[in-house]
Amino acid sequence: MRFTTNAFPKEQRQEAWRFALQRLSIELLDNQAELYGELVTFRTALGMQFVRIAGTRQSLAVDFSQSASCIWLVLLLDGELTVTSGRTVRILAGGAIVCGSDLVGARLDLHGDGRLLIVRVPQALPTLKSRTPAPAAINCLDGASGLDGMLSGLLSSVAETLNEVEADHMRPVEAALPEFIAALLLDSAPDKDRGGSAGGRASLLDRVFQTIEMRLSDPELSLQQVAKEHGISSRYLQKLLASIDESFSHFVKARRLERCRLDLGSPLHAQRSISEILFQWGFNDSASFSRAFRERYGVSPREYRKAPAINDENARVLLRGLPASIRKPKRVSPGLPPIEDEDGEVADAAPSEDVPLPPIGRGFRHHLLKASPETVHWGYFSRALKPVIEVESGDYVTVETLTHHAYDDYERMIEGDPGAESVFRWTAEGKAVDRRGAGPIDGSALGRGAGEGFGVHICTGPIAIAGAKPGDVVEVKILEITPRPSQNSRFRGRAFGSNAAAYWGFHYTDLLTEPKPREVVTIYEVEHQHGRACAHAVYNYRWTPQTDPFGVTHDRIDYPGVPVNLDTVVRNFDVLRNIEVPVRPHFGVVAMAPNHADPVDSVPPSNFGGNIDNWRLGAGASLFLPVGVPGGLLSLGDPHASQGDSELCGTAIECSMTALIQIVLHPARIAREPLRDLDYPLLETKDEWVIFGFTHPEYLKEMGPAAQSEVYKKSSIDLAMRDAFRKARRFLMTTRNLSEDEAISLLSIGVDFGVTQVANGNWGVHAIIRKAMFAS
Repeated sequence: MRFTTNAFPKEQRQEAWRFALQRLSIELLDNQAELYGELVTFRTALGMQFVRIAGTRQSLAVDFSQSASCIWLVLLLDGELTVTSGRTVRILAGGAIVCGSDLVGARLDLHGDGRLLIVRVPQALPTLKSRTPAPAAINCLDGASGLDGMLSGLLSSVAETLNEVEADHMRPVEAALPEFIAALLLDSAPDKDRGGSAGGRASLLDRVFQTIEMRLSDPELSLQQVAKEHGISSRYLQKLLASIDESFSHFVKARRLERCRLDLGSPLHAQRSISEILFQWGFNDSASFSRAFRERYGVSPREYRKAPAINDENARVLLRGLPASIRKPKRVSPGLPPIEDEDGEVADAAPSEDVPLPPIGRGFRHHLLKASPETVHWGYFSRALKPVIEVESGDYVTVETLTHHAYDDYERMIEGDPGAESVFRWTAEGKAVDRRGAGPIDGSALGRGAGEGFGVHICTGPIAIAGAKPGDVVEVKILEITPRPSQNSRFRGRAFGSNAAAYWGFHYTDLLTEPKPREVVTIYEVEHQHGRACAHAVYNYRWTPQTDPFGVTHDRIDYPGVPVNLDTVVRNFDVLRNIEVPVRPHFGVVAMAPNHADPVDSVPPSNFGGNIDNWRLGAGASLFLPVGVPGGLLSLGDPHASQGDSELCGTAIECSMTALIQIVLHPARIAREPLRDLDYPLLETKDEWVIFGFTHPEYLKEMGPAAQSEVYKKSSIDLAMRDAFRKARRFLMTTRNLSEDEAISLLSIGVDFGVTQVANGNWGVHAIIRKAMFAS
C-alpha cells in the first residue's frame, strides 16, 4: 500500500500524514508548515510488517506497547537521524540499524530529507519466542560489517523493492529475518539479560535451533542426533528445551507444519501435490499430517490451499469452513450456525423461509435482529445508545428494517405485521417510540413532536463490533436483501412501498402545474417473486393536513410516522400505467456512530456513513466505514426498493426490507489496501469501487455547535463534486500508485461521476472506478 501527502490539498496534508502514521503506531511529534511524507507498507503472511517512510524534516515516535509482543527495527536508508530512547541518544548515518521491542519506544528525528524502513516482527514466531528475552532498551548497530552489515544489506534490498514485491518474494525474508534478529539479540545482549551465567546455555540453545532449522527436511531427525552434534547428552538437551517450556518433538513438528503451510499457500508450489510437500519437510504419513495441520490451523491442507486470500492482501486467514457461496435453505440444517436473537439467546424455532439464512459454515455466529421498539432508534444516531447486540468479526446478522413511510398506507405496510405494528403504535395515550429525530425531546421548538422531525429514519441497532476502536474500518457485506411482505390477509405475500415527492425535494420550487406547491405520495407494489423484480404504481394522492393522535396538525410531511387517514385524501389509481420500474433493493442508511455530537440527525450523510442513498448498496456490495467510537455502533435503515441517482423528489420507493449481512472488522494495524487511512464511506462491488463525496464531508466537525441546522442551508453540488474528486484522486494515487497527473487524466477519461442525492441537506456526488481498467 502506498500513501502520499501529495494526494491531499496543502492545508490537509499534515493531518492526513498524522492520521496515516497513527494507524501504524507511529506518532508525528512536530508541526511543519511545509511537510511531505510518503508511506509504502507491506505485510507478510507471518504478520511481519514493513513500512518505508520518505519525508522532509520531521520528528516521529515509535511505540508498539499497545500491540502484540514484537521486535522492531529501524533502518536509515538516506539522510541523518537522531534516535532518542530514555537517556540513550544516538546519531545515525545511512545503513545503521536501531533495534527494540514493544517494551521500549524511541523518538526519531530526521535532520532533513530522508528515508527509513521500519520493520515489526511478531515475537510469537517460533524462531523468536524460544530464544533470548525481548530487549528492554534499544540497540544501535552501525550496519557496516559482520552480522549487522549482512542484515542492513538484506533490509535495504527489501526497502528498495517494496513497491512491487509480492508475497512469494518475501518468503525467504520471512525465514531469514527472525534468525538474524535472534542472533543479533543474543550477540548484543548483556549477560544479566540472558540470566547471568546462563548466557552460555542461551548461546548453545540458539545453535541447536539453527541445526534443527537446517535439517527439518530429514525425516530421521532426532533428539539424540542433535545432542550428539553439539557434544551434549540427550538428557541435557531435554532440560535446555524444558527451560523455555518447549520439547524437541513439539518444536520440530511446529516448524515443519509452518514450512508446509507456506509452500501450500505459494503459487510457486501450485503444481506440487500435498504429498510431495509434506514428505519434503520430514513428514512420512499423510493422514497424521492432515490431522496435525487441521489441529494447528483449523482447516485441512486441501481447504487451506483452495482458500482465497482475505482480510489482508498477502495473508490467508485460517478459518473453519469459510463459506464459498450464499445459500438459502428451506429448513434449518444441523450444519447451520445457531441463530441468536437480539438478547444473544439461541432462538427456539427456525425462522420462516422469508428470513435469509447464512451459508453453511463453522466458526461464525448468526444473529437474528428483529425490528421492535427495543431494537430501533428513530431519526438519529448517538454514541450514547446501548448496543442491542454485540458481534464478533465475521458474524452474520439477519436484520429487519422498517421504512418510516409505512404509515402512508397502513393497510398494506403495517396492518397484521406484529413487528411493524409494535414500532408504529401511536395512540392518544402515547407512542411506542417517542423520540423521532435529533431535536428537542419536548417538541418545544416547532410543536411537531419529540425530536421535531430533524431526522426521520427508523434505524435497527446499534450493533457493537467486538474489538472495534477508532481508526479501524468495519466492512458491512450485504449478502441478501428482500422486501418485507405484507401480513394483511388482503395483501398477504405482496410487498409495497411509498414514494413521497415532498417539500425537501429538488423539484419543489420548480413545479409547472397547479396547485403549487404540493406534496404527492405514490404507493408502489414491489414484485420480487417468481423471477420478477419490478415495481408498478398502485395509486397516488396529494398530501392533505393530517392530525396525529396527540392532536397536532401536520400541513406538510414534517414529522415521521404520522398516521395518514386515507379518507381525507383523493386516491388516483390511474397513474403510471404500463410502466415497470426495475427493483434494486438497497439500504439508504448504513452508519457508524458519529464521534462529534450527540444526538445526530439521521438525514445529512457524512464521513461516518449515514443517509448515503445510493442504490448500489444492495446485495453483493460491501460498504467500508471508518470507526469513530469504541465498538463502532453500526445501524442500518431507510430501506429502499428502488431509487435513481439524485433521489430528486426527496425519497425513493421506501419499502421495509430484511437483509442478511456479514460484519467484518479490519483493524487499522493490519487493514489491507485501500482500507488503510480510510476516513470516508467506500463501496465495493464485484466490478467497481464507488467513492462518496459530500458538500461537507465532516459537517459536524466543520460547522461546530450549529452544524445540524447550518448544513441544510449550504448544500452545493460543486462542493460535493470537489470532495468526490479529491477522494478519488487520493484513492488512485495511494492504491494504484499513480502520479497526480496520471490520476487526473484517468479520472477524466475513465471514471464516472454521478449525483448521488440532492435530498439530504448534505448533497452527494459519487465516483465510479471500474476495476477492469487495471490489468493487474
